[in-house]
Amino acid sequence: MIRNLNYQNETKTLYLIPTPIGNLSDITLRALDTLKQVDKLYAEDTRVTLKLLRHYDIKKTVISLHEHNESAKVDLILDDLKQGRNIGIVSDAGMPLVSDPGAIVVKETMKAGFNVVALPGANALLPALVMSGIQTHPFLFYGFLDVKATKRRASLEDLRYQKETLIFYEAIHRIEQTLADMYDILGNRNFVIAREISKSYEEIIRGTLSEYEQVGELKGELVIVIEGYQETQAKSNLSIVDQVDYFLESGMKKTEAMKRVSEMTGIPKNKIYQDYLNQTIKKG
Repeated sequence: MIRNLNYQNETKTLYLIPTPIGNLSDITLRALDTLKQVDKLYAEDTRVTLKLLRHYDIKKTVISLHEHNESAKVDLILDDLKQGRNIGIVSDAGMPLVSDPGAIVVKETMKAGFNVVALPGANALLPALVMSGIQTHPFLFYGFLDVKATKRRASLEDLRYQKETLIFYEAIHRIEQTLADMYDILGNRNFVIAREISKSYEEIIRGTLSEYEQVGELKGELVIVIEGYQETQAKSNLSIVDQVDYFLESGMKKTEAMKRVSEMTGIPKNKIYQDYLNQTIKKG
């Protein structure tokens, strides 16, 4: 076990600094102070970060750190820390590492014994959730689904029986197909699209997944919030054997089918296995 008091040692620090997701006023005083004080600043897109720094009259050299060069920059950042420099990381918008680069750097920084401090601040998923009108707790933040249809659909299948509210990020050019897949796999649930959060064109679109074709063409940054799985009365009236057989007929393996029935009914999987075995023996 390793315990670290981030603010009570002389070790240099890697700061994860959240930045506005739209409105430039959505930044904390502490974030601004940290941007001024760090010795070096690494950014996902230097052009975006320089615009923010100019807005607040902060003069700082900004170095590129994105998904394609992160592994190559790790040693440089560790050298900076070893030489007594405090380092900051920002993404284009919101909280670093949340569907953004930085995880490799954080892991190696902690392994090397330096402090890693995340500042609280702007993000897209929480405003979308609390504005959605859908149950806020518990929730499951997934981020971006895979761009390939087969992998995207497989991920949705895995999430199908999650009772938590589901939160996704999605690109505008994939939104229609993603919603179609969600309707096909998750069924007709309530959902919300939060678009351009904190910007002047902020929009909240509410409906059911069966209405996905009415969403039309969208612009900007999107967050999708979908209600979790709700057990239906029809399924609860089926016997254990009928429920397991239903999933077997859909192509599931027996162990997975029993796991799903256990999730739906709250009955332990070993009890379902025994009941299923006993009832099928009687039928045979």
